[in-house]
Amino acid sequence: MVGVISLIIFINYLINSSLLIYPTFSKSNLVRATTLGKAYGKNGVVVSTQKDASEIGLKILKNGGNAVDAAIAVGYALAVSDPCCGNIGGGGFMLIHQADGTEKFINFRESAPLKASADMYLDQENNLIEGLSTQGYLAVGVPGTVKGLNYALEKYGTMSLKQVIDPAINLAKQGYVLQQGDVDIFDRGKKKLSEPNVAKIFLKNGTDTYQPQDLLVQSDLANTLSLIAQQGTDAFYKGSIAEKVVAASEKNNGILSLEDFANYQISEYEPVSCSYRGYQVTSSPPPGGGTTVCQMLNILSGYDLKQLGWRTPQSLHTIFSSMLLAFGDRNHYLGDPDFVNNPTDKLLSIDYATSLRDKIAFEAIPPESIYTNGLQSEGTSTTHYSVVDRDGNAVAVTYTINSYFGAGVIAPETGFLLNNEMDDFTTKLGEANQFGLRQGEANLNEPGKRPLSSMSPTIVSKHNQVYLVTGSPGGSTIPTTVLQVIINAIDYGMNLNDAVNAPRFHYQGFPKSVRTEAQAITPKTMRGLQLRGYKVTPSRQWGAAESILVDPKTGIKLGINDIRKPAGKAVAY
Repeated sequence: MVGVISLIIFINYLINSSLLIYPTFSKSNLVRATTLGKAYGKNGVVVSTQKDASEIGLKILKNGGNAVDAAIAVGYALAVSDPCCGNIGGGGFMLIHQADGTEKFINFRESAPLKASADMYLDQENNLIEGLSTQGYLAVGVPGTVKGLNYALEKYGTMSLKQVIDPAINLAKQGYVLQQGDVDIFDRGKKKLSEPNVAKIFLKNGTDTYQPQDLLVQSDLANTLSLIAQQGTDAFYKGSIAEKVVAASEKNNGILSLEDFANYQISEYEPVSCSYRGYQVTSSPPPGGGTTVCQMLNILSGYDLKQLGWRTPQSLHTIFSSMLLAFGDRNHYLGDPDFVNNPTDKLLSIDYATSLRDKIAFEAIPPESIYTNGLQSEGTSTTHYSVVDRDGNAVAVTYTINSYFGAGVIAPETGFLLNNEMDDFTTKLGEANQFGLRQGEANLNEPGKRPLSSMSPTIVSKHNQVYLVTGSPGGSTIPTTVLQVIINAIDYGMNLNDAVNAPRFHYQGFPKSVRTEAQAITPKTMRGLQLRGYKVTPSRQWGAAESILVDPKTGIKLGINDIRKPAGKAVAY
């Protein structure tokens, strides 16, 4: 009877998962699907979610720039060519591995305006007001991208701001030819493109979706980028750009002020790190998701995943348990380090990982025994890109404007979309945000505070030499995506193509089901998981893990563009 019920459940799963809309994930098809998405090189590699931006980064490397120079050029280029997600109206994280093994983390996450408060999205009855934290100017946090990119360039780059930003200016001024992948993004986000200042840029004649081979020109954005190139960071935070954004905010019931822009500061921290199977894994500290990545790896280090098998009930049970336990701690303890005392030393200790493994038995761990609340998440309007240069420097950048096309607003004459990052705070204790996730007290909205983040730009090294550079968009699935790329490559010996493009799964406890891509779990394995108490649900929301692997023997660098982002490209020389 159990077998019949399991079979019925699985057939229903297949029907609901709409298999035909997914790529086929057999090994041979993976190779064919990514022939155009991979690039080998001895000197340098760039992989990003948009081909023009990747090629701009590679040109910087060829002209003598280092990985940081190229990363800044790509960041500005994506603000033009990946408008749903690349940005100067949002914020993010940058992880740098220098050739001597030194690693740096730069936090340019958006911050709450000075007039923000914990109850700003509630009505008089203490109920959330629908849309207030997701759409329009009241949803906007103070952007950090421009200051973060320029800081990194000045401290760790070798080129001038003009050299790295000019290609983006030209791309905006002259336009770029849209590919099908670009058009698909506009189609998915069309509802967010209705505001007049947005529609006139991203809809043809202000009403229709652009088509492949159309040319997208962004004159206002070109002017904004030109001001930044000429006047530096102050143009954005103390000049006419800030004035235009604040004026539009004030006109539309927002709370941004010139003081918010003038006072905005980036932060540089030590990254978090952990050891896994003899490799050093370095990622983003709080408010980022790297602690969660390392905590999962620490738990899994106590198991022989290869011996347990590729996606067997036994191996998946240990992986799902590591996800649940790590996310439970993340939700309970972590927040902006300027406001919250994050116990990362405890969470990343070997003894603590051992104690967590003691909780893993045959059956699935009840989420209620782990969580006090749910989990916070980024939206899908996030992007990741990776760069490695000839000297062994590497950069991983993940940045965001939160949901697709952010808050859906552009201040007149500026040309760039603004984020809706304020929804990443706990808008109300115990209530779900736009992604159906509940958040804790450590992430309550306060003036100047940065919301907790899942973004996890990650670099794996051995003997101070870069082995793997990875990261992803995808909200709460970011840490689990990074985890799977790492264990696919290290534990299961996959080539990078398969490690990145293998179908994925995610488990965070609430909702109480494992989310998967089609073909991620076989019928036999699914029956085994159901016997352990797991529920499995198909999902289509997965990020693109744009990744680079450096062969430790030959030094050859391989870049892989994730097939989930067909507008992206890996380039090398």
